[in-house]
Amino acid sequence: MQQPATSPAHYVRRGLLKIDDRAVLDVVDSLDLRGSVKISAVIGMPLRSLQQRRDVAAFAVSAPIAAAKGLLELLAAGSLEKVIEALGDHAESPTYEQLSAAVDSLLEHGSSDDDVVALLTFAIGEEFPAAPHCRRLLEERPEFALPELPDVAANSSILTLKSIDPEVREQRRARREEEKRRKRNTAPVHPARPVRAKASQKPTAAGPPAPPVASPPAVERRRVALTPSELERFSTEHPFVGTVVLAEVPFDAVDPAAPDQHAKSRPALVVAASDTSILVRAIYSNPSTTRVVFQPWRRLGFDHVSYIDDHRTPLSLASLDGLERKGRVTDDEWNVLF
Repeated sequence: MQQPATSPAHYVRRGLLKIDDRAVLDVVDSLDLRGSVKISAVIGMPLRSLQQRRDVAAFAVSAPIAAAKGLLELLAAGSLEKVIEALGDHAESPTYEQLSAAVDSLLEHGSSDDDVVALLTFAIGEEFPAAPHCRRLLEERPEFALPELPDVAANSSILTLKSIDPEVREQRRARREEEKRRKRNTAPVHPARPVRAKASQKPTAAGPPAPPVASPPAVERRRVALTPSELERFSTEHPFVGTVVLAEVPFDAVDPAAPDQHAKSRPALVVAASDTSILVRAIYSNPSTTRVVFQPWRRLGFDHVSYIDDHRTPLSLASLDGLERKGRVTDDEWNVLF
């Protein structure tokens, strides 16, 4: 079903159409979308198709909205971080004037119109508190004007669900009902079995209570497969597993800008632990081929889109009690990452 022209999803698709194809494809080409990478099929398969077919317009119009929003999030990540910094204490719910001034600051410092369009349409798609101001900026500034979506039916492909005519759907439903009635009418009728009268019995105490109805099984957290050396040091059953903490994570390489700095305090997800050490996956502000979006970033209070790395880093600590905790991931959020 096509979304209303003013829906958040509609703005997401129009934003992708507005942004230069080369900028979109550069981001898509930087992604590692191999089957071994932990990424949802509804997002990964359309993006892989875009890598191969190079048709941004078709993707914008017909891709599942989850895939379109995921791509737009990557395009908006850098601008989102900059505008949050520019807004400062007003970042959570800025006024129109504050947001407009922050956008002007982005443009003055080298951001392109496409960068701003990605930011504004992503904020609308995510329904941020500032979404009405973002709509107003898109409407009032000609350089940000969005193209309309083509009024054509998208081709049936892996990107879209096949559209079914309502009349055809009703015919199919009627055939199914007719088939059910025919089976009921042709089913063999068995004579009722005679019922023997039961001998009178003395009243007895009430029988045992009926067994309780089983509740649906809870989501089971996936177990992390550790290497033999990791198993010697860590346990996946430790209470800290699943907690996001602030920890000093060492750099993978020397930073030329700060050669004497070898580690940085950053959030990290604990995947295994002992009483004096933790095994973590670090969380970063910028995407890369080894990182995926850390879905609970907003729920855990991060002020920008964050990305979690596939690499596991062991950290030795004097005590776990001194670690600052940001919160815990849910079982569903955990299972997306493993």
